[in-house]
Amino acid sequence: MTTTVTALSVPEAGAAFETVDLERRDLRPDDVRIDVSWAGICHSDIHQARDEWGQGIYPMTPGHEIVGTVAEVGSTVTDHAVGDRVGVGCFVDACLECEACRDGEEQFCSKGVIQTYSSRGYDGEVTAGGYSQQVVVRDHFVIKVPASYADDDLAGVTPLLCAGITTYNPLKRYGVGEGSKVGVIGMGGLGHVAVKIAAALGAEVSVLSRTDAKEADGKEFGATHYVATADESVFDDLAGHFDLLINTVGDAVDLDAFLGTLGRGGTMVYLGAPSESLDIGAFSLLGMRRAVAGSMVGGLAQTQEMLDFCAEHDITATVEVISADQVGDYYDKVVAGDVRYRAVIDVATLGATR
Repeated sequence: MTTTVTALSVPEAGAAFETVDLERRDLRPDDVRIDVSWAGICHSDIHQARDEWGQGIYPMTPGHEIVGTVAEVGSTVTDHAVGDRVGVGCFVDACLECEACRDGEEQFCSKGVIQTYSSRGYDGEVTAGGYSQQVVVRDHFVIKVPASYADDDLAGVTPLLCAGITTYNPLKRYGVGEGSKVGVIGMGGLGHVAVKIAAALGAEVSVLSRTDAKEADGKEFGATHYVATADESVFDDLAGHFDLLINTVGDAVDLDAFLGTLGRGGTMVYLGAPSESLDIGAFSLLGMRRAVAGSMVGGLAQTQEMLDFCAEHDITATVEVISADQVGDYYDKVVAGDVRYRAVIDVATLGATR
C-alpha cells in the first residue's frame, strides 16, 4: 500500500516541471510521514534537475530543504509525534553502523548515504524530495524545529537544513569564536547565512564580493567589513588578515590572491563546487602554512545543534517565498543571481498547479 500525493517533477534532464501524482510508501516501523509546508530551492537542485553533475535519476522530484508537520509515525518512533514541526535536510538514510555514522558524520557513510532525492535506497527505492505534499523519512533523519521559531519564521528556517549546516560545519570545525577574523567569499544563498552564523559566533566578519552592490545587506546580516574585490589593490590591504576564509561561490577565483589574505596557519574552505580544477601556486600554501580544504554539510546531530543555535540567535535565511508555478522561472533567477537570497516554495500552492 502507498499514499498518493501531488508533486513537482522533471521527466528528464532539463525538462520543464510537471505536476504529477507521486507514490509515498506506507510507514515502516521507524518512519515518519511529514506534511510538507515549505521546500527550499538550492542551487544543487538545479544542477541535478538539469543533470549538470551527471547520474541524475528521472523522473526527478527535487528538494532537500524541507519543513513541515508530522502527520503519522511508525510503531517504533519515540522522538517525534503527530503535530510536531520538523525539518528534513540532504539525507534520508545511512547504515548508522560504520565508523563515520557512529561518529555522527552520516554524510560520509561507508555504505553510501542516501540522498533525499535522485538517490537509490538500500532497498532499490528511488528517493523523491520536498517539492511534494508529503515525504516519508526514517526517524533518525528528521530534525526538530525549535519551539522559539514562530510560524511566520518557518519559510526562512527551511534553507537552514542545507545552507545553514553547510556553513555552520566549517565555522565550528575551525573553532570560530570571539576574536576570530572570518572572510566570506560571495554573499548569495550560502554566503549570507555564513555571515549571520559567523557573526553570531562572535567573529569579525568581512564579506569579499566582486562589487559593493550588497554592502547594506551584508552589514545588516552582521558583517563588520564589506570589500569589493574587483579593485585588486584590496588584496594588498588585507594581506595576512584572516584566520578563515569561507568560499561560497561556484565559479573559479584567484586562489593565490585570496590565500594571501590568510594569516599564519589560516585555511580557505571550499563550499562551492567550480567545474574547473583548482589552480594554485605551492608557495601560496608553504609560506605561511596555509591550507585549502573542502566541506560538505554535516551529520544529523550537528544539524540539530545548528538549528538550535540559529533559533537561540534568531537566525533565519533571507528568502523570497514563491508559488509552485514559479519554480521553473526561479531556477533561471537563481542561476542569474537575481534572488535575495534563497527561494522557498509555499507547498500549499501545489494543488493550484493541477
